[in-house]
Amino acid sequence: MNYTAFLILIVIVALLLILIIMVQNPKGGGLSSSFGGGGSQALGGVQNTNKFLDRATWTLAISLFALILLSNFAIPRNTVNTDTQLKETLDGIEIKKEEPKDVAPEATTTESTETKPETTEKDEK
Repeated sequence: MNYTAFLILIVIVALLLILIIMVQNPKGGGLSSSFGGGGSQALGGVQNTNKFLDRATWTLAISLFALILLSNFAIPRNTVNTDTQLKETLDGIEIKKEEPKDVAPEATTTESTETKPETTEKDEK
């Protein structure tokens, strides 16, 4: 089976699981109470509906989990050796190693070489 088929099955099972969960009522109502009338729990149809919804929920949840795990094996992978791909990619690229420069002495030399405008006697008056 290919990966696309797994994805389609996962989406279908997920949608069915959503529908089954939405039909159930957490307080015992939902679809089962509409068949039996709520108060008449003696009927077998109400109990069978609860069992069916419960089994369908668990079956769909387990199948969704299994499909997700199995889809991992269907992911297309390249079988080409990655070492040769890396060597082909790096051919022609030169690696240059630069030595670190001292930053602190350059900063002090630029401050000392700055020229300040000279003041004349006329500017002071």
